[in-house]
Amino acid sequence: MNLTKTLVAAGALASAAALLTACSGTVGDSGGGSQAGSKKLALVPGVQAEPFYISLQCGAEAEAKKLGYELTTQAPQKFDAPLQTQLVNALGANPPAALLIAPTDDTAMLGPIQQVKSRGAKIVEVDTALKDTTVAASSISSDNAAGGKLAAQTMAKLANGKSGSVLVLDTIAGTSTTAARAKGFEDELKNTPNLKSIGVQFTQNEPDQAASKVTAALAATPDLIGVFATNLNTGEGAATGLRNAGKVGAVNLIGFDASPSEVEGLKNGQYQALIAQDPASIGTQGVQQAVAAIEGKPVTRNLTAELHSITKADMEANSQYFYKQSC
Repeated sequence: MNLTKTLVAAGALASAAALLTACSGTVGDSGGGSQAGSKKLALVPGVQAEPFYISLQCGAEAEAKKLGYELTTQAPQKFDAPLQTQLVNALGANPPAALLIAPTDDTAMLGPIQQVKSRGAKIVEVDTALKDTTVAASSISSDNAAGGKLAAQTMAKLANGKSGSVLVLDTIAGTSTTAARAKGFEDELKNTPNLKSIGVQFTQNEPDQAASKVTAALAATPDLIGVFATNLNTGEGAATGLRNAGKVGAVNLIGFDASPSEVEGLKNGQYQALIAQDPASIGTQGVQQAVAAIEGKPVTRNLTAELHSITKADMEANSQYFYKQSC
C-alpha cells in the first residue's frame, strides 16, 4: 500500500455519495443485491485520488467490462477506517454481488465487511487484508517483503562495491505493508558486506519529518551512501532532505511505488531507482476472483502481483508500470 498525506478532516464527509475516485466509476446504485444473476461489483480502495489506487481501479474496470460486469468505485478522502466504514455500511442496504476492498485497518474493518458479506456479497481483498482470513474469498497483493529485498539488491548494484551506510525510512510503526518492506530490505542488505544499515526510522508518513531524518543522518553519518524510502511520502521527504543538503545523486535514493511525481523524480535524478508495484494487475485479478466466486467457479485464496526495479536507464522500457492519475 501507498499511504497518502491528506489534510481533509473526517467531518468533511458529507455523504458516501460525495466520495468518488478520479477515474470513471460513478456513485449511484452500487448494489443490485446478491440475488442470482447480479452483475454489480463494488470497489472500495484505501484512499481517493491516489495514483496507486487509481491504477488498481483502472485494471478492475477494464476486466469487469471484459467479463460483462458493472463496477462502481467509492473511496474515502483519506486512508482512514471510520471514513471507509461509512462507505462500506452504505453498501449494506443494496449489496453488490461482490465487494472488492483494500481494508484501511486489518481489525477495525472486519465488522463492516462482515455485514456486507452477510447480505450475500462475495468479498475480495485487494492490496491490503484483514487479520481474519475467513472473511474474504480471495486476497491479492504485492509481496512487500520481496519488494524490500529487491530494493536492497538494487541498492547493492547502485553502490557498485563502494562501502557505506544506508538509512531506511518507514512510515508509522505498526503499518504492516511498509514494515514488511523495511524488514525485507534490512534482511537482504546483510548479504552485502560493504553496506551497513544504520537502522529504520519512522516519519509518521510526513514528508517534512522524512526530510529532517535525512538531514540528521547526513550530519551524523559521513559515509551515508543510500536511503530506502518505503512509500511516496517518505520518498518525497527524503528527496527534499538530499536536495537541501546538496547531496542529490551523491546519496542513492530508492523509493517504493511509481507515482507520477516519483517517476519525474527518477527522470531528473532525485531518485536512483523505484520499486514499482503492479496495481493494475491487482485490480484485474481481483475482478477475476470476484467473478469466479459469484459464478461458483474455483477461486484462489491468495495471489501476489509482481514487483519491478526501475532505474533511469531502463525507465522507458518499464513505462507500463508507471501509475496513472486517471483511467
